[in-house]
Amino acid sequence: MFIIKNNYYLYIENTKVLNLNRIKRNKKISIIYRNNGAKENIEIIRKFKRQCTHKGFKFYVSNDLKLLKYCKADGLYVSSYNKKIYLEKNLKLIGSAHSFKEINEKLKQGCKDIFLSRLFKTSYKNKATFLGVVKFNLIANKYNLKFIALGGIKDSNLNKLNIVKTKGLALLSEIKKKPAISSRLF
Repeated sequence: MFIIKNNYYLYIENTKVLNLNRIKRNKKISIIYRNNGAKENIEIIRKFKRQCTHKGFKFYVSNDLKLLKYCKADGLYVSSYNKKIYLEKNLKLIGSAHSFKEINEKLKQGCKDIFLSRLFKTSYKNKATFLGVVKFNLIANKYNLKFIALGGIKDSNLNKLNIVKTKGLALLSEIKKKPAISSRLF
């Protein structure tokens, strides 16, 4: 069974993690570059961004306005812990949230898309809580928004995404573990 959503977001921590040649050209795919570790060469990131553009993918940079401008990314990803207000005009903002308070912060920041996390149970340390399908849908109805589902999305629970009121989904660890999952999604 295929999962049909309007947007698919892939988090990467460096440009070597994802082989763009293995993913078909698709305007629904966006890649979020979220490097919290060793810094990569900026020229490599610019080259990766050009490859994304060639494939029809959007490219977002996480919490780094200088890098966004230098590599001419399509927008900025604002993490849930980032409380800064960006006053730049024509800046596409997307953000993540884990609670009502954070959802309201992201709306004040001007985020067009909000990733609501943790949809399913994850194996991360100190992160035992998760929303589940029912709570996720209740929050989506309360805000009358179509959120992006994030957290715990695996090959085993992909079919549940068809009943989640979301306009898209985001993957981080599953893409690294099982690159073949992309064939079921894209």
